[in-house]
Amino acid sequence: SYDSESLMLTGDVNVLEVTWVVQFKIKDPVKLLFNLRDSRDTVRALSEAVMRQVIGDSSVSEALTTRRLEINQEVQERLQAILDSYNAGVYIQTVKLQDVNPPNEVKPSFNEVNQAKQEMEKVINQAWEAYNKVIPHARGEAEKTIQQSQGYALKRVNEAKGDAARFTQIWEAYKETKDVTRRRMYLEALSDALPKAGQIFIMDPAGQNLFPLLQLNKDKGKSNE
Repeated sequence: SYDSESLMLTGDVNVLEVTWVVQFKIKDPVKLLFNLRDSRDTVRALSEAVMRQVIGDSSVSEALTTRRLEINQEVQERLQAILDSYNAGVYIQTVKLQDVNPPNEVKPSFNEVNQAKQEMEKVINQAWEAYNKVIPHARGEAEKTIQQSQGYALKRVNEAKGDAARFTQIWEAYKETKDVTRRRMYLEALSDALPKAGQIFIMDPAGQNLFPLLQLNKDKGKSNE
């Protein structure tokens, strides 16, 4: 069986067997004599109480790996503060964790849990690797599409500006040659209407007589034949 003082409960409700070393020295024998009956047992009992508090504030993985140095430092500082409050005349030189392990009875289950956690972390890391590969590529494709769209939009805008400029030029030219344009439209209308007329007369400019265009009628009649 394990010594009861070495079995401790972590903050995430796991049991660990914890052993540690405390080194201290007497800095004031008078205070020690009058304020502590047994310095060794007192330091031992206080260090156990403080270690239980600090381990209880840590997760099992922190106690096993990542927070060992911090736990040493925290226990040393708390233990020293308590002894100073007792005016004990004792100086804590060092606190150092030794073995921190799950009890033998639960090691198989503990190892299974750790293996599952490692596999989960592996899957998560693989997912992040895939993410880091896919996302930059997708972003690159998106940026490429955006650039192409912007290029097409710029092209269409420039084409529209060109069309507007050409229309403006044509309109300005039309405004300067209105008479020529009207005459052209008038002649085009006559060339379309004359072949459809039954008789064609030309009015004397003086407004006195009408002269038939017999020749045009003949040509029209021949064309009808």
